Amino acid sequence: MELRHLRCFLAVAEELHFARAAERLHIEQSPLSRAIKELEEELDTKLFLRTTRSTRLTHAGRLFLEHVPRVFIALQQARDSVKAVANGFRSQLRMALSDGISPSRFSSFLALCRQEEPEVEIRLSEVSLAQQIKGLHEDLYDAGFAQSDEVGDGIVATQAWSDPLMVAVPARHPILSHKRIPLEELLRYPLVLCDPQACEGHARQVERFLRQTGTEPLVAEQVTSCDLMMALVAAGFALGLTGESNIAACRESGVIGRPLAGCCPVLTTYLLRSTREPSVTLVRFIERVQTIQPAEGV
Repeated sequence: MELRHLRCFLAVAEELHFARAAERLHIEQSPLSRAIKELEEELDTKLFLRTTRSTRLTHAGRLFLEHVPRVFIALQQARDSVKAVANGFRSQLRMALSDGISPSRFSSFLALCRQEEPEVEIRLSEVSLAQQIKGLHEDLYDAGFAQSDEVGDGIVATQAWSDPLMVAVPARHPILSHKRIPLEELLRYPLVLCDPQACEGHARQVERFLRQTGTEPLVAEQVTSCDLMMALVAAGFALGLTGESNIAACRESGVIGRPLAGCCPVLTTYLLRSTREPSVTLVRFIERVQTIQPAEGV
């Protein structure tokens, strides 16, 4: 089994069409089919069910697809590690980011890391929460940040920092007559919220807060990023709910942040890592997170 076999398998598994997969790989369809046949002979099982009208994965093919991307991630990480050493770095940390965590908080933390330990390269991957947890289990990442502590067995979630939950309001909106917005007033208007598929932890914390009201909110749109949320708010589409630092970092001039009245809900960001024994470099990284929490937490 060679890497070319795995590349061919991955292309066909994702395209589910031999002609498109061959075009994607810049090869003829004949050598692609031959590579898949060689792989199936190596594994002694069919990976695809192919008819004149369709191509689909067998059960064995679906199981194989769960593992193959890891090979290429690990290979890329090995390349990156070698390049890091060649560029003068002593070691490397592989960090996963999920839930659209606050850019200003994270950039401040990264600046501290570079200042205190410039010889450690930090490589970042933006992934979903489910992918981060899976990657931590499979040693694809050393640690990560997300806005959820519901991570299951084998993962440790430690609070990194918290951010006040605030209302993002379009300029000249009538609700701006309130310096602190009552919850019942907020729920009179449509909201734009983060999609739980894209920002699971963020959406879960906001949903948990709204559920306490006993009133079903009017959700106008669910978006995949806070940037898109701010764009819709600036356009007067709806009100948004997100962390104070996300609103402060917003580049849209037509967005104003307002705190909620009578309560102080927060969005909490967690550092996630495997329960495996951490490296010395990761231990120092974790300690650094813990030292900045009192200064930046709420």
